[in-house]
Amino acid sequence: MTSDSRAAELLELIGGKWTTQVVGVTAELRLGDILADGSKDLPALAQATSCDPQALGRLLRALLSLGIVCKHGEGYELTPLGTLLRADAKQSLRSWAIWTARHQWGPWGDMLASVRTGSSARKLSTGSAGYGHVEGDAEAAAIFNRAMVELTSLIADAVAREHDFSAASRVADIGGGHGQLLRAILGAHPHLRGVLFDLPHAMQGARPRFAEAGLESRCELVAGSFFEWIPEGCDVYLLKSVLHNWDDERCVALLSQCRRELGKNARVLIVERSMPEEISGSPLEKAVIRSDLNMLVGMSGRERTQTEIHSLLAAADIVTRRCLPIGHGFALIEGAAG
Repeated sequence: MTSDSRAAELLELIGGKWTTQVVGVTAELRLGDILADGSKDLPALAQATSCDPQALGRLLRALLSLGIVCKHGEGYELTPLGTLLRADAKQSLRSWAIWTARHQWGPWGDMLASVRTGSSARKLSTGSAGYGHVEGDAEAAAIFNRAMVELTSLIADAVAREHDFSAASRVADIGGGHGQLLRAILGAHPHLRGVLFDLPHAMQGARPRFAEAGLESRCELVAGSFFEWIPEGCDVYLLKSVLHNWDDERCVALLSQCRRELGKNARVLIVERSMPEEISGSPLEKAVIRSDLNMLVGMSGRERTQTEIHSLLAAADIVTRRCLPIGHGFALIEGAAG
């Protein structure tokens, strides 16, 4: 590799911010939804989005270069990649794009402070720990919970398929947000009843989603803090993308709450991204590492290796029974009473 090519490669890495904002702004403008019913030219798109035509044309040029839209004559259309920015797409990532570009942008800009202190940049700048930044902001909470639905949708069916729920009757989704994972499990296993447990900001959006799926009679929605208590009497306790929010001490405290509720045949299911033990630089590894740094600047949390998660379970007197990859860098870890 020549010096010029190395410089070009590093410049591309340095300038990576542009793609985050291009995709995020596209999502905010609802261009995916506007183009859902077919091709539109620049004047029509400028009118539909209330944007300056020249500036919007420059955004569309960026989208062409990223393969999110294509152009036929004067008309712009969504590519298969671009359809994922439609709100109604099966694997929509629209809300995640908005959350990343708008709400995560500030903490990432203060990453230096996080690396120096080990603390969340958000906490250092605002004094707000945990999810305090969404609890008092209804709009942010709505975007966040929709984003979590989108990310959970990528692996929800795999969890419902890979774990044997035949002996269970009641499943609790701890910190389950709008309940996308629990919806998938209840839909796949009609004999089950569920409990969705999360902070109050999640409940309002969860209720209509279960009603829409015809599952409201089989799921109880309970608001509370899992560091204070969790619902009792369940056969399975789900923790999807919960442990990565917290340091080891808080994780063991939460797992100990679950351990107190684990009967002889009950299980705790941990669904988390799996940090590789050795780094090779694959795209999947980079996605996990990116998430790890996101947890650092946003929550003082971290992604963990499977060995590290096993250690957290052991510290809470929970024995690892099974561990398997389920896609998108996630692993499903099953624990039982020690």
